[in-house]
Amino acid sequence: MTTNPTHSMDANVQDPSLGEILRRTKGLTGEQVDQALEYQRAHGIRFGEAVVALGMARPEDIIWALSQQFHYPYAPVSERSLNDELVVANSPFSENIEAFRDLRTQLLMGVMAEGDNRRPLAIVSANSGDGKSFIAANLAVAFSQLPGRTLLIDADLRSPRLHEVFGVEASPGLSGILAGRTEPNVIKPVAHLPNLYLLPAGVQAPNPAELLHRAAFSLLLRELLAKFDHVLVDTPAATHGPDARIIAAHCGAAMVIGRKGESRVKPMQALVAHLNKSKIQIAGALVNEY
Repeated sequence: MTTNPTHSMDANVQDPSLGEILRRTKGLTGEQVDQALEYQRAHGIRFGEAVVALGMARPEDIIWALSQQFHYPYAPVSERSLNDELVVANSPFSENIEAFRDLRTQLLMGVMAEGDNRRPLAIVSANSGDGKSFIAANLAVAFSQLPGRTLLIDADLRSPRLHEVFGVEASPGLSGILAGRTEPNVIKPVAHLPNLYLLPAGVQAPNPAELLHRAAFSLLLRELLAKFDHVLVDTPAATHGPDARIIAAHCGAAMVIGRKGESRVKPMQALVAHLNKSKIQIAGALVNEY
């Protein structure tokens, strides 16, 4: 949570303070706000934490108030049903979530920088169970908290699950587009996250590698990149075949995911070596501890 004074020191700033929002929406009195400020100073904690410690509001009330103060997309717990895996959406102001924001910043300053060479980012891993889809989903949520529109593509045509994570229909989706079918409403908005959209994998096809090899995939990515500010692509694990390498080649950029205590160096090195052969820009390797 973020420390914030009850009264702005800048007459030009129009945003209400956290204390003022809580007074207006949760019925806190001026005396309670002063009491929370005194508790904050005495214990060296944040203002919102002081309010919670004194029993004046719940943690979710503070998160909602912060979202109002900083114009941050956030739905109160009572109004949303987000998957537990979406930690960036469920606890956007948690200190543990800063890792995703830091990663987002690094990507925006690197392979996903604005300009003529802007490209989608493929999220790849050597083995199943590395948490690749978890990283892709939460990184997409982190990007959606910026201005602009973010698209997450589930290109795992073998065992897709992002439609379950985000609670949208599994089809129509990517497989139908690559098979040459005209798919209406294929890109689906994610409830409670207004800047985030999902292109699900669609109906599982018997020939995923052949579908992904088609030039139509590159054309599709180019078209989507013109319509969305940030495009992330989830992939199947490299152990399932060449799909991840094919997808990364279409994207032109990839980030490799491993799991702490489980992933082995040699398979990850082999995956990176294969990606380098296709001159794919490697954003880096991320060790997942979730």
